[in-house]
Amino acid sequence: MNRQEFLMLASTAKEKKDTFKHTICVCSGTGCASAGSEDVLQMMKADIRSRGLEMEVSVIPTGCTGLCTQGPLVQYMPANTIYQKVRVSEVQKINEAQLVSHQPIKAMLLFGDTRPEPFVNATDDPFFKKQLKIVLKDCGEMDPEDIEDYFAHDGYKALDKALFLMTPEDVIAEIKHSRLRGRGGAGYPTGLKWESVYKHVNDQKYVICNGDEGDPGAFMDRSILEGNPHRVLEGMAIAAYAIGANKGYAYIRGEYPLAIKRIELAIRQARRSGLLGTGILGTDFSFDVEVRIGAGAFVCGEETALIASIEGKRATPTARPPYPSEAGLWGKPTLINNVETLATIVPIIINGGGWYSEIGTPKSAGTKVFALAGKINHSGLIEVAMGTTLREIIYEIGGGIPGGKAFKAAQTGGPSGGCIPAEHLDVKIDYEALMNLGSIMGSGGLIVMDEDSDMVDVARFFMEFCMDESCGKCVPCRVGTKMMHDMLDKICKGNATQADLDRLVELAAYVQDTSLCGLGSSAPNPFMSTLRYFKKEYESKLHATSAIQAAHGND
Repeated sequence: MNRQEFLMLASTAKEKKDTFKHTICVCSGTGCASAGSEDVLQMMKADIRSRGLEMEVSVIPTGCTGLCTQGPLVQYMPANTIYQKVRVSEVQKINEAQLVSHQPIKAMLLFGDTRPEPFVNATDDPFFKKQLKIVLKDCGEMDPEDIEDYFAHDGYKALDKALFLMTPEDVIAEIKHSRLRGRGGAGYPTGLKWESVYKHVNDQKYVICNGDEGDPGAFMDRSILEGNPHRVLEGMAIAAYAIGANKGYAYIRGEYPLAIKRIELAIRQARRSGLLGTGILGTDFSFDVEVRIGAGAFVCGEETALIASIEGKRATPTARPPYPSEAGLWGKPTLINNVETLATIVPIIINGGGWYSEIGTPKSAGTKVFALAGKINHSGLIEVAMGTTLREIIYEIGGGIPGGKAFKAAQTGGPSGGCIPAEHLDVKIDYEALMNLGSIMGSGGLIVMDEDSDMVDVARFFMEFCMDESCGKCVPCRVGTKMMHDMLDKICKGNATQADLDRLVELAAYVQDTSLCGLGSSAPNPFMSTLRYFKKEYESKLHATSAIQAAHGND
């Protein structure tokens, strides 16, 4: 397919979409699918056919709408009315009310069981009103298994612009101008990373999409892959054009079967449409993508371990330098970006780096997707501008703490992150602010804890995770995380002394400073942050130990 054919196909897809008066979007992400959304989708299609409305009403499956606990979710467009916890038996009643009577059933609307006056237009609800969706913009309103629907949402127009109106140097300059930082956790400037790979001249270069999302409570990348896989592929293709690569790999964790299914389908569709493969859009640019499935090893989120896994080796990290940008996959220059980073490339190319750089804070541009979980009324997937406060996320978007209990802490950054206490609720979230508080942005997990949470036990939980997921290659991580876990377990059980806590602090420093990769070096973070902000909880357990010892004469 050449450029002219592509532009005509995209125009036809938009015209086709515009012929429908209504589109019914049935959330078919993992959360809603587990609640029975597939049956709701089939019943919805059957009911529309029985009413003879096939030419007026389109019924499509979509990716995650955001509120996984309220599924199955059904959204009526363009009214943007969302019904929650829809059952097959309720489909006909809802269609009658929404499409015939034009009187939404308020009790069944999103949060209709808790809001005094439910919002008919979901964008007016506080859950959505405080969000700024760039990466997730089309996830709940587009069929992720239909490339023509992606065309209708301006799909592959960024690739077209890059190939015909920009040089590789122009693309890299635009990404640098955007101030986009890697969304996988490290926060390294994306444009500089691309430029580094571009400068290494070689006969072969690679682009890798890191979809090995392993943080407990995190499902951002999974939802993007399920809801808009073509956006990720388009971002990979633009990256490949910019750095001079012709081969890509999408590395997806095996626990994400729906994400794997949809990215593989998207690859086949893109190949058939001439958007992957040889001579893309009639140019001399060629690029193709293969999927590699991970086996659930958390360490594969680390770049060099991921590369080893793709090569068929045991997934263990290697010392750097050399960095992947110089000698990565099979010793060739390799660009590795995570799913969210690649999904951000398309709107930056379409709207310009300057547009994106104006969003967020002076040092952290753009938006960030978070998986909001834990002791929170409205858990789910959210996207907010950098600089949004923790208080806004928890009390406005998240609806506060269940049962009116007090907020105690929010854990960000997964096992590599830390806990932010209530005294910092008004912190404006960006990379630097979180680092100053002893935490990190990470890939985007945000777990909320209330007044009943035991912070020492929280530290023990994350240390147990790191201990189990250590690849075992280096002694500081293999042995150190085990020793730290045993000491935390000893404290939790009331068998520790102040000397044990002192040794734990000393050991944490050794593990941080001497581990080979980021898994080990960041493993002590949850312990260090909980000790920093909740030291009294540690001391109360030690005091109890001292009292027991005194009562028994220290025997």
